[in-house]
Amino acid sequence: MEFSQITFGRTGRRRTARIPSALMLRYTLKRFVSLVLSLVVASMVIFTVIEIAPGDPASFMLGINAQPETLAALRAELGLEGSKTTRYLAWIGGMVTGDFGTSYTYRTPVLDMVGDRLWVSLPLASLALLLSTLIAFPAGIYAASRRGQAGDMGVMGATQLGVAVPNFWFAMMLVLVFAINLRWFSAGGFVGWDKGLLAGLHALTLPAIALALPQAAILARVMRSSLLDVLGEDFMRTARAKGLSERQALWRHGLRNALIPVLTIIGLQFSFLLAGSIIIEQVFYLPGLGRLIFQSISARDLIVVESVVMLLVFSVIMMNFLVDLAYAAVDPRLRART
Repeated sequence: MEFSQITFGRTGRRRTARIPSALMLRYTLKRFVSLVLSLVVASMVIFTVIEIAPGDPASFMLGINAQPETLAALRAELGLEGSKTTRYLAWIGGMVTGDFGTSYTYRTPVLDMVGDRLWVSLPLASLALLLSTLIAFPAGIYAASRRGQAGDMGVMGATQLGVAVPNFWFAMMLVLVFAINLRWFSAGGFVGWDKGLLAGLHALTLPAIALALPQAAILARVMRSSLLDVLGEDFMRTARAKGLSERQALWRHGLRNALIPVLTIIGLQFSFLLAGSIIIEQVFYLPGLGRLIFQSISARDLIVVESVVMLLVFSVIMMNFLVDLAYAAVDPRLRART
């Protein structure tokens, strides 16, 4: 794959130079090395933080009156014996091969537990991202088209409130209004997808709104800022000089060129919504990955905490990697800097 770049020689004739695909390959390899290093550092941090946390899983499971022999046997069964370096390498090696270990509490493969909970967390993050985009795009476009007017100040004030207020407060207000007072939704729990798609989406609506509102505020501000930058470009003035109205120039030329940074933020938000829903899942008692982490911390089920947190970190870093590649594909200046 090659990319064209138009240049002009000394005679003034237009000629086309080819940007070799090696630039894109070099950029991809550089980002991939950064991804691997980030994963290695993240795994070390996660393992170290969890290992230095107070409390012993075997002692927690057997109680304070456990005999030393029984305690030692359980520690050996759970794989808690040996040096920390050996345990770290065994844990990483298992994750690379798809073996996330076995839960101390439930004696169930961690991968199976993650698969069950992912069917809640993944649709929740997707629905929240969809709602965030549907709210942010019209708000950002409306604010940019009325810069300095009352509508712009109103939208910016609302987005400032959305950024400042934590999502669990939105969650509690939604439960109070729509679950307790109006009784349109349940206050928590998940009926399961076997009850039907509509029933599952109905149970995830309030949690998705609570997750989406702060992200919509951020995305609306980015949309407005990006669109205002584009509206000041020369090609926009040329479009208006050719007879297009402000609204026509915005929709035909401005919006499409303003979407590049916005799409980057959307990609990053999805990974954040998937990894950052611990509090919301706890408020609504949803059996997702966030609630699994909370329950595992309470039960000192360290292998589950380590594996699930590492999986979420991997999703965030991988999404950043894909966003970087997509951004470089549409902006050749990034490839030229490598």
